[in-house]
Amino acid sequence: MKVNMIGNRLKGSLPKIGIRPTIDGRLGGVRESLENQVMGMAKNVASFITQTVRHADGSKVECIIPETCIGGVAEAASTADLFKREGVGVSLTVTPCWCYGSETIDMDPFLPKAIWGFNGTERPGAVYLAAALAGHNQKGLPAFGIYGRDVQEAADSTIPDDVKEKIVRFIKAGLAVATMQGKSYLSLGSVSMGIAGSIVNEPLFQDYLGMRNEYVDMSEIIRRIEEGIYDKEEFEHALAWVKKNCKEDADTNPPQKQKSRAIKDKEWEFVIKMTMIARDLMIGNPRLKDLGFGEEALGHNAIAAGFQGQRQWTDHFPNGDFMEAILCSSFDWNGIRQPFIMATENDSLNGVAMLFGHLLTGTAQVFSDVRTFWSPDAVKRVTGKPLTGAAANGIIHLINSGSSSLDGTGVQRINGKPAMKPYWEITPDEANKCLENTKWGPAVVEYFRGGGFSSTFLTQGAMPITMSRINIIKGLGPVLQIAEGVTVELPADMNKILDQRTNPTWPTTWFVPNLTGKGAFRDVYSVMANWGANHGAFCYGHIGADLITLASMLRIPVCMHNVSDEKIFRPSAWSSFGMDAEGSDYRACSNYGPVYGK
Repeated sequence: MKVNMIGNRLKGSLPKIGIRPTIDGRLGGVRESLENQVMGMAKNVASFITQTVRHADGSKVECIIPETCIGGVAEAASTADLFKREGVGVSLTVTPCWCYGSETIDMDPFLPKAIWGFNGTERPGAVYLAAALAGHNQKGLPAFGIYGRDVQEAADSTIPDDVKEKIVRFIKAGLAVATMQGKSYLSLGSVSMGIAGSIVNEPLFQDYLGMRNEYVDMSEIIRRIEEGIYDKEEFEHALAWVKKNCKEDADTNPPQKQKSRAIKDKEWEFVIKMTMIARDLMIGNPRLKDLGFGEEALGHNAIAAGFQGQRQWTDHFPNGDFMEAILCSSFDWNGIRQPFIMATENDSLNGVAMLFGHLLTGTAQVFSDVRTFWSPDAVKRVTGKPLTGAAANGIIHLINSGSSSLDGTGVQRINGKPAMKPYWEITPDEANKCLENTKWGPAVVEYFRGGGFSSTFLTQGAMPITMSRINIIKGLGPVLQIAEGVTVELPADMNKILDQRTNPTWPTTWFVPNLTGKGAFRDVYSVMANWGANHGAFCYGHIGADLITLASMLRIPVCMHNVSDEKIFRPSAWSSFGMDAEGSDYRACSNYGPVYGK
């Protein structure tokens, strides 16, 4: 299986990082003595960023530095013009010295911005940092302040670890903000079974994310299948790949409702075509133009999408489970590639959470029902055995028939431990193991009358994950929930008993959130009880702090999280809205409002 480093598959260039070296503007000795140090600081930061951070598509991040330092408003304006020409989406100001505060700051209201003020005694970089942040806050342009804990020598060009952590957190979140801008969320169909998240909230996308909404009726998939608007050569290749790699599981339907081999074979062909067509609808396909379908070749420039499926589609046609699972995975018949974001049941709010996780990490995401809390007593009653180890205080069953990427098996490895890696780090052997550990059960017809196939796997244990979810609250707007935790494995007999009480043909993840002993995280039951909807999305790794930083840039308050206080990084203005961190987050987000909604 080959690795496809395809780079940016969407319309619009990837955002760049603008590094702003600010300097004391006084000529005649002061500025001249600082030029090399300030510019060296900028180049050093740029080198660190390009070596450390990648775009979600695997491309290297590019940094733009002006030819001269910024000593006043004229040079600030020239730099702003340069950044616009170069497509800069994130702004980082660096300085070791005093500079003219409001004359040198970045005034672009749409760029996420931060300032690193060097902690040294020879020149007052920290004084500038404080003055510039005060200017930002007074002008209503929130900025992140970065200040190293320990004093450095003036000639020390190293970047302290605590500064590195904040720079990376800021850059990742800023790139996510800039990457979403101007892209689309594509709804394939409409509202599924009355699920609130599939009532697409355009103000969320347009005002908070800077995105547009596109809508296509599900009948477009049928039109393209019946009129042959897909690459038939690719289809034959995909069909052969599926026959080799996607192992069909036992049919759990009653014998009288099981479909014939011939019908199942036709359904396999159908769901493969669905997958190709949904991808083409999202990002276009130049091959279609060669086949005479110029309009269809363009796509909708969708960075994320959702498929309604139930029930108007699934009561008659094969379900979207294979389509959603393969698109969300880091590989298909064309090789290892960037995963897509495709939400089950068109739950656009869970789709946004998946998009956040992917943009921050480059990894595939898993869409789940937050289905069941199993208490230790309930497990003992049902299975006759106690929960032990990490699961001793109870477990949450994450399970859904659709957008669970096959990466969610956890069979990829980082330092020998279960993981979900960015696609450019996945080996062909790891991709094959994901396929080997997944079976495809014929759809349960009481749910899916039209048939289809659902992925079936069990996530390996001891994998750090972060579950998140966006909810819309009338009168408040969007809020973000975050729960860091770990996957666990149960004894095989216990897993079988619990899993088959729900649906044995769907992928299962047993989740234990990290507990804090208070609030929504005082116990596992409280996490389940406080979760705001029926769905959640999980991402590999503990990225709660990154999500909090991203949410603050988007002015989305965080209503629930278990991230330690020392990792929380928000714009400096947030501290002026009260001493309680979460209360100040709500007040600041309300005060500034959505970036694109003004």
